[in-house]
Amino acid sequence: MNIANKVSTFRILTVPFFVSTLIYYSPERDFLRYISLFIFMLAVISDAVDGYLARKNRIKSPIGLILDPLADKLLLISAFVGLRIVNNFPLKIRFPLWVSLIVISRDAIILLGAVLIYLLKGQLNISPSIWGKFTTLFQMVAVLSVLLQLNFSYIFWSIAVFFTLVSGAGYIWKGFKVLYEEKQ
Repeated sequence: MNIANKVSTFRILTVPFFVSTLIYYSPERDFLRYISLFIFMLAVISDAVDGYLARKNRIKSPIGLILDPLADKLLLISAFVGLRIVNNFPLKIRFPLWVSLIVISRDAIILLGAVLIYLLKGQLNISPSIWGKFTTLFQMVAVLSVLLQLNFSYIFWSIAVFFTLVSGAGYIWKGFKVLYEEKQ
């Protein structure tokens, strides 16, 4: 296992600790919010580090093509669900249900599409789009703004939703093109 994959694996392993701090958070235990913030920031930094290491060292492995997006999805879906359902966060700062549903639905559609393409075509070439990268960035910023309990968090989650919808439409378009292209 190369170093970039080890960093992705580390990011996956941070998810249960992040979720645990959210579950046990209460205003009386506000230190848990800061621990959540620290764990999330560590995971975000590890995302940048594994991408940098993979590019710098020209590392591309089949497992890395799965581990990196899997780590992102686990972290972000956990955050969007956790920061929606944790009742102890102020209501005006928690993610609205529609925001969490859009984020989760996009990822579910992408996953189902990937499985369908693999089953029908026998192969799957995974390549993130620039819109997908913007989506991940703004989703991470939205989570950070909620963890920081910024009163204007809605601005960040609105931007994240915009990019989530745009990238989702792009991946659906790309998936249909792959499904309906003729074999040469």
